[in-house]
Amino acid sequence: MASTTSTSLPAAKNPVLRRTAVESDSSSPSTADASPANSPRPSASSTSLSSMATDDAQDAKPAYGKLIDTYGNEFKVPDFTIKDIRDAIPKHCYERSYVRSMAYVFRDMVLLAVTFVAFHNYNTPEFVPSTPVRGLLWGVYAFMQGLFGTGLWVLAHECGHGAFSPSQRFNNIVGWVLHSALLVPYFSWQLSHSKHHKATGNIERDMVFVPRTREQQASRIGRFVHELSELTEETPIYTFIHLLGQQLIGWPNYLLTNVTGHNYHEKQREGRGIGKHNGSGGGVNHFYPSSPLYEAKDAWLIVMSDIGLGITITGLIFLGQKFGWANLGVWYFLPYLWVNHWLVAITFLQHTDPSLPHYTAEEWNFVRGSAATIDREFGFIGRHLLHGIIETHVLHHYVSTIPFYNADEATEAIKPVMGVHYRADTREGPIGFIKAMWKSARWCQWVEPNEGAEGKAKGVLFFRNQNGLGVRPAKIAAK
Repeated sequence: MASTTSTSLPAAKNPVLRRTAVESDSSSPSTADASPANSPRPSASSTSLSSMATDDAQDAKPAYGKLIDTYGNEFKVPDFTIKDIRDAIPKHCYERSYVRSMAYVFRDMVLLAVTFVAFHNYNTPEFVPSTPVRGLLWGVYAFMQGLFGTGLWVLAHECGHGAFSPSQRFNNIVGWVLHSALLVPYFSWQLSHSKHHKATGNIERDMVFVPRTREQQASRIGRFVHELSELTEETPIYTFIHLLGQQLIGWPNYLLTNVTGHNYHEKQREGRGIGKHNGSGGGVNHFYPSSPLYEAKDAWLIVMSDIGLGITITGLIFLGQKFGWANLGVWYFLPYLWVNHWLVAITFLQHTDPSLPHYTAEEWNFVRGSAATIDREFGFIGRHLLHGIIETHVLHHYVSTIPFYNADEATEAIKPVMGVHYRADTREGPIGFIKAMWKSARWCQWVEPNEGAEGKAKGVLFFRNQNGLGVRPAKIAAK
């Protein structure tokens, strides 16, 4: 079946396209040099980047046989290096501006304030006599505020990566304030998100939307592994209910239980993960200093994150008591649900697509994992209100310190280097983005190697499903 995913130009053979001068820590940065600076905060954890030597990409040369993605297209393991990526990006793309970044913060805050004042003063019985119409307009308010709030969330995300300004202290102050106001534990998320960037696409170490393996899927639905190729299609209503739950409670559930994150906490080097697991009561969350997501040295940052949340919650309680909980629900919590929805949708679709691979620990490296992401398109909303987080995510995984307002240019610069390994699904714009949520939920249920895979090929995993879509699951004989 033909892929719906477009790719960039073929890999450039002209060295001029691959050797544009860049700002770096050394004259010849290695893959290992690049990553700590590109993550929100270096962390001496089990997410070590020791596998990221510049020549790691040469591991792609040994034969993998014919790899087939979920669409049925042949897949090639990336063979470029992080140095190739960094050398292709113009030097000025790395420049960060206090003034420009803060201008976006003020712009988004003004949008929030003006919208609130307008609806509070004019969406009243005096101006809008019809109760149903007023209710509809408050729904429009919640949608708009959700977009503006998500924009501020993205700017705080820039702070966490050091892409907001040249000063990480300034970044942390701004990020802590913005994320705390949105009930996000800033430092706690920053640390776990750093590990996501260091291990994207690694089935054992990634922190965001880690797919189930075939064995885990079989266990989840109470079937034998060999039966997955024989199951009947799950009903669309089941898919819808699953998506609805994901979009409504996916974000707080992730913070509270690490759902969709890896569940290999026994490997935490300080032993903090012994006996702990994802899920309710498993002791893995973004709020406990003792969580295995962190090291002991990070405890005070987790406490600072919790203090930020405490301040916001105290303010919300005061507002609820003063102005009424129903008003607070409309003013704050309905937009908050929209923010959660956009965060989950964006993250899900950045890392879940029938064209994307995942890797076992043995076959993973930073270059391969970062290429296991996809850019999409959300039109004016994505590029202007959400600051391009949807449209330039592939570049963001390679060089996270590039500010969003330079990310389009940097993305164009790396496309010739990545060649067929750059993935973007931009057809139909915002409508295509929404459709992709349903498509990914139906097509991408678990990952497994290609049928008959041998040797290294067993470490390259692709999405499969029980719905008869794309390449069918491998047939495995019962034991």
